[in-house]
Amino acid sequence: MTINEALMLNLLAGMLSSFGAGAIGALLCARWPRAARVVGHTFALLGALLALGLGLAGLAGGTVSVSIAQVLPIGGVALGVDRLSAFFILVIAVAAVPSAIYALGYTREYEGRYSLAGMGAALNLFLASMSLVVMARNALTFLALWEAMSLASYFLVMTERDDRETERAGWLYFVMTHAGFACLLVGFLLLSHATGSMEFAGWQAGAAAVTGTTRNLVFILLAVGFGSKAGVIPLHIWLPQAHPAAPSHVSALMSGVMIKLGIYGLVRVGFDWLSGGPAWWGGALLLVAAISAVLGVLYALVEHDLKRLLAYHSVENIGIILFGVGGGMLFQTYHLPALAGLALIAGLYHTLNHAVFKSLLFMGAGAVLHATHTRNMEEMGGLIKRMPQTAVFFLIGSVAIAALPPFNGFISEWLTFQSLLLSFQIPDKAVNLTFALSVAALALTSGLAAACFIKAFGISFLALPRSEHAESAREVGFSMRAAMALLAVACLVLGVAPFTVLKFLSKTTSELLGATPDMQFTWNRIVTGGSFATVSPLWIAVALAALLASIPITLRVFRANTARRYYETWGCGRAVQTARFEYTATSFANPFKRVFSVLYRPVKELAIEFHPESRFFVRTISYSNEARSIFDDAIYGPLNRMLRSFAQRVRLLQSGNVNVYLLYILVALVVLLVIAR
Repeated sequence: MTINEALMLNLLAGMLSSFGAGAIGALLCARWPRAARVVGHTFALLGALLALGLGLAGLAGGTVSVSIAQVLPIGGVALGVDRLSAFFILVIAVAAVPSAIYALGYTREYEGRYSLAGMGAALNLFLASMSLVVMARNALTFLALWEAMSLASYFLVMTERDDRETERAGWLYFVMTHAGFACLLVGFLLLSHATGSMEFAGWQAGAAAVTGTTRNLVFILLAVGFGSKAGVIPLHIWLPQAHPAAPSHVSALMSGVMIKLGIYGLVRVGFDWLSGGPAWWGGALLLVAAISAVLGVLYALVEHDLKRLLAYHSVENIGIILFGVGGGMLFQTYHLPALAGLALIAGLYHTLNHAVFKSLLFMGAGAVLHATHTRNMEEMGGLIKRMPQTAVFFLIGSVAIAALPPFNGFISEWLTFQSLLLSFQIPDKAVNLTFALSVAALALTSGLAAACFIKAFGISFLALPRSEHAESAREVGFSMRAAMALLAVACLVLGVAPFTVLKFLSKTTSELLGATPDMQFTWNRIVTGGSFATVSPLWIAVALAALLASIPITLRVFRANTARRYYETWGCGRAVQTARFEYTATSFANPFKRVFSVLYRPVKELAIEFHPESRFFVRTISYSNEARSIFDDAIYGPLNRMLRSFAQRVRLLQSGNVNVYLLYILVALVVLLVIAR
């Protein structure tokens, strides 16, 4: 046993012990809510820190393998860590550490209202199962841990179960996650049968034996199963329901981390278990990526619920990640492993970046919810004066997700653009056109994302308060602000010094593809495609800092009068300005509803109440312009009605007569005997 392996085993054992102690300790403290809150989240924090160490050690080259035959049949529990597993453990830990710190303050108001013991136990189980899923090394271990992760997250979503909206969101999440699980189960069984092994190593070794229709069917089933967890369109309907319903630190974990395990599965399928496939695999992922990215941001634009807006942006960012994964699969099909490595690095780096800035944004939204008790942006406004630190952190997250320098979203989207633009090296015009459309979709998505977060930040934090809740808002506690500060710093570091992560990702993709990615990087420069494109993130940051610093310096040099002067804001001829004169979230989104009316299919309602003495005087005007989901109307609505109709007919079989039920059992046994014969 090497030192590295011993260190990895100790970190793994410590991580699992911490999560186990957190779950058990929270349950033992059920009678003392405050103790349950502190114990559950403190051990979750300790386990997340050890997971962070495990991920870093694995990326540095450490390996570990654990097998316990007695726990599960058909191979037992099999765990292992390679560089890809280590990277996703790192992603989980990067979001889990600040989430646990944040939860210590955020869940204080849950005392006496909801079960903090159950929340602490479910949170520790959730973090442990996510960390172990990426370490699973056989089919049964993976499926058991995947189900544990799904159930733990379901119970976390249902924390505020007295809310009818939460109940519906939990039910929808439960149905969709188990539909995806069914696809994974069938796909795993087909792959195991074709390769003659339940071990992932056996799948990789026997991938060549999986051919024709079986190979394509396995890919489709696994892509649907993992895609439903990732929240790709049209399998996304659970995501904008479940993420807002969950407590905000859980929303950060689900959106920032859990959905990325769908990406982990797709990377394993395309680059490891099946070792590549036909061109249509990558083309299909690029198509899904384009649809998810564009429609995700368009649906986010018309949302007034701050957490639902962020949830739709998770759909968008999963699309951006899939541009890298799908592009990498196409490059691999055309025997361009160096470009495949570049595209995959872009996707993986955006996976990490999204975990950071989306966790920050959900925590910012949670702080706003904690202070104002509303998620409706129409009832916010003026929060920058009442919650200045939260406003700064939310602004940093907004700039990062809009892919603006010097923050991390800019670098990963720049790498994604470069990998897609280098597709001219593929000698197939149809594939080149697919990549060109992907570039256009990514460009449109980037512009719309910037517009959306101008709305999210401006409507929520600027101008005057539009409700008593916003008027009385106060800054949140230290632990919540500390967690957001950690993530804000991470956004800057990953944007200014991406080489700290890219050197590990380069080794990760080389391990998967057997080739060095087509990029070079130093501490201050990234070059792609030989000399196709170059960016210097550190010098961009320095230039922006110098530009900002030059403003006060110039004013001082020219001796400008910088003393504060207070004047009334020009009110367009009106003496007193009120919140009713502000630009609202509805008015901001209205131009987009007009342009994309085919997609939104808005329902307009206008109600005017006149003065009883004269119709020339209007007492009130009520206007609503609600958007509808085309997927609910075209897919899930008809499917729901069909299933309800089928269920009504099937109920006739439940006669309540025991003799009839015994007859059903007899018929089933006869059929099984005939099939078995």
